[in-house]
Amino acid sequence: MGWLNKIFKGSSHKVSEGRYNGKYGDDGIWSGPSNSVVIEDKLTENEDEDIDHAIALSLSEEEERKRKEFIFNAFLEIDSHLEEDEQLARALQESLNVESPPRENGHGYQPIPFFFTSGSRICAGCNTEIGHGRFLSCMGALWHPECFRCHACNLPISDYEYSMSGNHPYHKACYKDLYHPKCDVCKRFIPTNFNGLIEYRAHPFWFQKYCPSHELDNTPRCCSCERMEPIDTKYVSLDDGRKLCLECLDSAIMDTSECQPLYFDIQEFYEGLNMKVEQQVPLLLVERQALNEAMEGEKNGHHHLPETRGLCLSEEQTVSTILKRPMIGAGNRIMDMITGPYRLTRRCEVTAILILYGLPRLLTGSILAHEMMHAWLRLNGFRGLSQEVEEGICQVLAHMWLDSEIISGSGSNIPSTSSSSSTSTSSKKGTRSQFERKLGDFFKHQIEHDTSSAYGDGFRAGDRAVSLYGLRRTLDHIRLTGSFPY
Repeated sequence: MGWLNKIFKGSSHKVSEGRYNGKYGDDGIWSGPSNSVVIEDKLTENEDEDIDHAIALSLSEEEERKRKEFIFNAFLEIDSHLEEDEQLARALQESLNVESPPRENGHGYQPIPFFFTSGSRICAGCNTEIGHGRFLSCMGALWHPECFRCHACNLPISDYEYSMSGNHPYHKACYKDLYHPKCDVCKRFIPTNFNGLIEYRAHPFWFQKYCPSHELDNTPRCCSCERMEPIDTKYVSLDDGRKLCLECLDSAIMDTSECQPLYFDIQEFYEGLNMKVEQQVPLLLVERQALNEAMEGEKNGHHHLPETRGLCLSEEQTVSTILKRPMIGAGNRIMDMITGPYRLTRRCEVTAILILYGLPRLLTGSILAHEMMHAWLRLNGFRGLSQEVEEGICQVLAHMWLDSEIISGSGSNIPSTSSSSSTSTSSKKGTRSQFERKLGDFFKHQIEHDTSSAYGDGFRAGDRAVSLYGLRRTLDHIRLTGSFPY
């Protein structure tokens, strides 16, 4: 206790003789007898003031010492906690490295490591210094936890794992919404297979994605464009069991009288190719059952199975044709359709052309152009042709007609590849919608990629011959040899 030494050194009092038996202990507490030191004379008034001042000064120094000691201990406690947290984070990171992170469709989920720092580091998000506390080490950089954000929603990523696409991090949920494919039929995320990979089916033209299970659960397809019926859309049900999507229904031809303007268009198309059909061949729109019955009664001719949508008849028959356009009733079902018998008599090599009702104008027209070519061949003496040659050249004419319609309907002045000079119009012809032009491209795609030998290989051989030699020289070669020129 140095402040006592200072007090007694400067005082003028006297101390009597005696023994000093006490001593200061290690803890700074006095332990001797209280009467071993005797002060003989009284202290002066000034000395009194000095002692009071010294005591006050000593108390002030003691409080300052205790305050520093408290702050020092507090820092020790903080450092201890930081060290414990850092050890915990390191142990957690090591436990995460025991096994590989899960993967989905080839994209890995990255665990987020947390660290604690007391040094000077720069955040890759805000480019400011990272002070005391937690920080993240991700993507080869350091981040404040609030600066490591999802590239999609721009919210901090606080999940245990995150996903990467390119150089951008995502919440797992945001990544799934953006990149995990959804089924266009059931509108759900397409599930992964037993190998953890996303497996789905896709239409080769429309690229409609759907779960493989929909190929087995009787999900309806449009009989025209072949797209599957989505869960939030109701297709129209025709009375012969076919389904028609609403886009295809928009230009569908439903009865015989409605098809007559289209028939005149295709007659003019043939006249533009100098291939006029001299006889007036009846055209009838029929249901599927009537078409199948007429096909069974036809002794000659080739048919595209499993679905025949058009037929050129040479035999005398009585067929049921559609006389009145049906109405669409409850549940998107066809109703009030009126049919009647039509007696076909043989006046030439061709008695009638039958077309399946309820198909869009462009598909109906391509089928009609195909069957019209059958009629032209028979009426012009082409006999004994192989199925590949006859069906192939008929498909070439159907493809040429589609080409001319798509070009004329787009408002373009580019001449048709079919060399047709047709300028015909109809009630449903004009500038086509984007979907109808796409639909025409689909029907061309169907012809081009048909896998059958007669309709597919035959078309490709015929199209190659017409491209090399022209339509007229190709037909002359077929008349003489019964085959395509090569």
